[in-house]
Amino acid sequence: MPKKQTHYDVIVIGGGPAGYVNAIRCTQLGLKTACIDSWRNKKGQSSLGGTYLNAGSVSSMAMLESAKIYRLLNQDLNKHGIYAENISIDIPQMVQRKDKIIEALSHKIADTFSHHKIDRFHAKARLLNARQVEVMPIDHSAAFLLEGKNIVLATGSSPIELACAPIDNELILDPTAALNLDSVPKKLAVIGAGIIGLELAGIWSRLGAQTILLEAQEAFLTLTDQQISREAYRIYTGQGLDMRLGARVISTKKGGRRVAVEYQDNDGTHSLRVDKLIVASGRKPNTDSLIAPEANIELDENGFVFVNENCRTTLPGVYAIGDLTLLGPMIAHKGVEEGIFVAEQIAGLHTPINYKILPSVIYTDPEIAWVGQTEQALKAMGENIKIGIFPLHASARAHTLDRIDGMVKIIAHAEKDTILGVHIIGPHASELISEAVLAMEFSASSEDLARTIHAHPSLSDALHEAALALKKRTLHLPLAK
Repeated sequence: MPKKQTHYDVIVIGGGPAGYVNAIRCTQLGLKTACIDSWRNKKGQSSLGGTYLNAGSVSSMAMLESAKIYRLLNQDLNKHGIYAENISIDIPQMVQRKDKIIEALSHKIADTFSHHKIDRFHAKARLLNARQVEVMPIDHSAAFLLEGKNIVLATGSSPIELACAPIDNELILDPTAALNLDSVPKKLAVIGAGIIGLELAGIWSRLGAQTILLEAQEAFLTLTDQQISREAYRIYTGQGLDMRLGARVISTKKGGRRVAVEYQDNDGTHSLRVDKLIVASGRKPNTDSLIAPEANIELDENGFVFVNENCRTTLPGVYAIGDLTLLGPMIAHKGVEEGIFVAEQIAGLHTPINYKILPSVIYTDPEIAWVGQTEQALKAMGENIKIGIFPLHASARAHTLDRIDGMVKIIAHAEKDTILGVHIIGPHASELISEAVLAMEFSASSEDLARTIHAHPSLSDALHEAALALKKRTLHLPLAK
């Protein structure tokens, strides 16, 4: 048994957005804190930030920005009266730019840790009981124990693997490898047309790959409002994505540096050959080997940690946050808020999270963002609602950007006028949704939003117009009779 023991007020296992924010907030509140994280970058070095930074949203967004520029230069630049010739692409340099962004942001987190005197361990960890954690350094030096009055589990999630498509990260790729290719595949398939699959497909399609998405579900983007998902399907297929719904992959076979994919849909069995296959079929919590059996923490059949509304596990003094629980979706800002919430709870403060107005974002182009309830969910609950829609083709700012695909949709209670849901597809939707979240946080009515002065012309003005549409007072779009 390891002999070394160090005592802390809080031990955080995991250095992703939930874990590193929790550690920072704990030290701000005067708690002696340690953070254990095992992520290694391409150089084999510690890199704080978890999947979110190293292989998720930030990495994907960095690559997408490069891909958007390339597409603009090749397809859309002439509309501006600007002409460029002999445009070339250097994928390794593009990936290098992405890696530099990751490194810079990870260093900023590390600097913040140093500033707050957070003890940081580059290691794997296992919870032994309510007070002890076994630490196994990545450099294979001797394992040791840490003791903490409180322990926070924040190890995030990892891609789900499929037996029909075993990942080798050469021909059959997980999402991390899909962001680190050294050339553009001529033909690419993605298993899964959910958030991750769409984001990856949008990058490589813009860079020139013929891209096919194989989605097992018959419906597209079932989490979003159906009107938004229909609009998204129209836009993305118009951009060249080949989306095949109800397509269940049953086998893959590698040969001749290509992958043969066999799938079934309502019309029977089909096959296709691609240069690369990306598996983006969801994520699972990283609880394997995290918890010793004798710790006796309750997990569900999929490995998610059972917690109560305060993120407390079945073991007193032990919390679980971020992707490890089913309290909310697997998104970075949910983990961030839980990290803050748990830190303050440990310090004796109580600042609960309102999961009902947690925004969600899909970082495609155009982006999709929403908060609150969908139209179909509200109708299923029997709510009496009214809807205001403003299409971006009526927005002056969208026209100047040459980005007129998309819409803003606001759903309010028919009598109380309380805003129940806001759904956006369009450029910078991830930024626009914050106004809706703030309005809902303060229980604003659609009339409040309609009477709020917005800069004009601007993209945010579309929210104003959608609120006016609820009152049949839209200013820049004739209302249907």
